[in-house]
Amino acid sequence: MVLLRFLCSVTLVLLLATSAVGEDPTPLPKAHAHNDYYHNPPLIDALDHGFCSVEADIFFLQGKLLVGHSLLELDERRTLEAAYLEPLKARVEANDGRVFKEGPPFMLLIDIKQDAAATYAELERVLANYRDMLSRWEDGEYHQGAIQIVISGDRPRREIKASNPRYVGIDGRVGDLDSSDAADLMPLISDRWGSHFEWNGKGEIPAAERDKLRRIVAQAHDKQRRVRFWATPETPEMWQQLLDADVDHINTDKLDKLQSFLLEADPQLPTEQPQPEQPSAGE
Repeated sequence: MVLLRFLCSVTLVLLLATSAVGEDPTPLPKAHAHNDYYHNPPLIDALDHGFCSVEADIFFLQGKLLVGHSLLELDERRTLEAAYLEPLKARVEANDGRVFKEGPPFMLLIDIKQDAAATYAELERVLANYRDMLSRWEDGEYHQGAIQIVISGDRPRREIKASNPRYVGIDGRVGDLDSSDAADLMPLISDRWGSHFEWNGKGEIPAAERDKLRRIVAQAHDKQRRVRFWATPETPEMWQQLLDADVDHINTDKLDKLQSFLLEADPQLPTEQPQPEQPSAGE
């Protein structure tokens, strides 16, 4: 039984890695695959649609980092390494150091669901095996890699700040817009749409809410942080407002529809995301 499970795990890694390398679609820097592990197959479906950002929830259970939204969904074969890190590594090696050839840096948003400190300690150990492809802060310097890891959910801020080398950044909230943390430590501001806005994505957005959205984005960009909202209505009207406000990551479960929308709405797609200009220890 142990041998069978091992062979299944190895086969899964090989299949994902093989399918992850191929003809690239147009990279979509603003496209974010929410709860990506629900797509079939995870990661590969998002890459095939040109998404430059994906989200994976993780639990640390029985010595493994397992991907899933709840304990009932976990499968010991679906580890973070098998489902995400190994196929991403295969792409980076095949694409001259990038997830998409000549594409922007890729973001893997990891949502820790419980036991933040213990989960992060194991994640830190695992990520060290992939350091060559990861953006990292080390000995006072920021090194840009093909993939940026950002920690959301149950975020062990103290442990993350103390790490050296540090392979991850922290996903902030709207309440962190005035934070003094450096952009390499907190590169992203994410929040629930309904916590700050009432507009449901249909008809015209109220002028006051439109202006509020643009102020949030401008304030984040002033500190070189990117912006994402989750639980946004899945409508073209909503996506257009997010695009017009220069929101950096448009959250979706509908990969096909967002891909089509972005390709039609924004033919001159940018190839780079904002990056820290003067990184620091983020004290």
